[in-house]
Amino acid sequence: MYVTCLDMEGVLVPEIWIAFSKASGIPELRRTTRDEPDYNKLMHWRLDILREHGLGLKEIQDTIATIDPMPGAREFLDELRTFTQVIIISDTFTEFAKPLMKKLGWPTLFCNSLVVGDDGMIKDFKMRVDHSKLSTVKALQSIGFDTIAAGDSYNDLEMIRASRYGFLFKSTEQIKKDNPDIPAFEDFPEFLEAIRNATEH
Repeated sequence: MYVTCLDMEGVLVPEIWIAFSKASGIPELRRTTRDEPDYNKLMHWRLDILREHGLGLKEIQDTIATIDPMPGAREFLDELRTFTQVIIISDTFTEFAKPLMKKLGWPTLFCNSLVVGDDGMIKDFKMRVDHSKLSTVKALQSIGFDTIAAGDSYNDLEMIRASRYGFLFKSTEQIKKDNPDIPAFEDFPEFLEAIRNATEH
């Protein structure tokens, strides 16, 4: 039995930090895991910038409320769940993701949490587990599931390569060039068909 494990940002919804970069007028916040493979380093850098500008959780949540899933993402998920179990495994945070999950029809999401002070400032973050995407895929395999995994960034490669079938979706030219053996897709219908074909093997 297959479980399909999907990244969220860049695959189903636009990148939250890029949207917040535009809304806040802080270009440095455009940096994502497509640019910086070390997520811990990236998040500490982001939190330093937020503190410098006096921006807290509310400001980010206000931006997230304006974000819609990528065109076709909700329909893709609805159809995908007719023939495979689906878990979204994301390095984002519960405090960010809830409005987006509502717009996607409440799929199962495994992510992380923020440490927020009484003043609304984000003080720190708590990762659910080290290498959460790879750890989740291995845990699923340990209880008898085959996994299919897909994402767009450097931090998705571990779970993609550890799965029986793995795909890149809407990734960068550099990541595709560095990983030519991983099938890459740009639109939801072709991506859906590739996953459907994988589940039939």
